[in-house]
Amino acid sequence: MQTSTASKQAQAGFETIFVALGPSDHDRVERLAEEVVDLAGPSDARVVLGHVFTKEEYEERRELLNYDPDAEVTPDVVAERFDVARDLGDRLDAAGIDHVVRGGLGEYSDGIAELAEEEGADLVVVGGRKRSPTGKAVFGSTAQEVMLSAHCPVTFVRADAA
Repeated sequence: MQTSTASKQAQAGFETIFVALGPSDHDRVERLAEEVVDLAGPSDARVVLGHVFTKEEYEERRELLNYDPDAEVTPDVVAERFDVARDLGDRLDAAGIDHVVRGGLGEYSDGIAELAEEEGADLVVVGGRKRSPTGKAVFGSTAQEVMLSAHCPVTFVRADAA
């Protein structure tokens, strides 16, 4: 019998799983939820849903959410209102998986790696899409950069994975 990667990792017992979320993860929410439930459930791991904003995105998002310009609004508060975080959070709630949402400011891959390390993550879960080697070389890949810079193992989740 072959054991899935998620099952092998869950047997290792994670304490904290950091799920990196971005605007293009709408089509991966279901797959991310399945993977996180498989990983966090058996070990009762703490799950952190994280989203990093560039400074410009953060300011745009604050404005769209109609926060008072003088109010102190943290990236955590804005990330909690991020629709992908809410969708994934709802799925985790339904599966009985506790989670928190964290937000950060900076460049995506560095910010994700920093937030994951701050949270003491044993594993980072990142979504992405299948890309050709040329596409990765020309356009880069946040998921690939996270895999190279994270302080812990990274699980890559594709939307079209079966």
